[in-house]
Amino acid sequence: MATRGKLEVDIELKSSADKFWKTIRESTEIFPKAFPHDYKSIEVLEGDGKAAGSVRHITYGEGSSLVKSSKERIEAADDEKKTVSYAVIEGDLLEYYKKFKGHIAVTTADNGCEVKWTAEYEKTCHEIPDPSAVKDFAVKNFLEVDQYLIQQAAS
Repeated sequence: MATRGKLEVDIELKSSADKFWKTIRESTEIFPKAFPHDYKSIEVLEGDGKAAGSVRHITYGEGSSLVKSSKERIEAADDEKKTVSYAVIEGDLLEYYKKFKGHIAVTTADNGCEVKWTAEYEKTCHEIPDPSAVKDFAVKNFLEVDQYLIQQAAS
């Protein structure tokens, strides 16, 4: 069994790529208000919370079963291409994984947008399962953001 791995998920959503991307980029302010069951708080510790080098401390809510707290550093962000990469640098997840990096890419699709989330990880030991719970949380979160944007447009 490998100690390194990669998870990928592609999900089609109804929201426009521009609106979805803007919400992801404004997650520090929006997520704790719109999704308090998933995010208790997101605090910017370094930088502006969006640019490469920024560090954010995320305290998760009841919707996150595996992780209650993490610090993430934004490694790269490109608003034109609608991509962001981040690395978990502290927190519960690193009890299971020596390394955990995520990448989000948002593209325009026929009836909305497509979001591709990729995670690269290295387990602390062979017995640790793949981080499918993190992938499931990401998918749930993307669907919730899509629903939030649909409700915003309707009101």
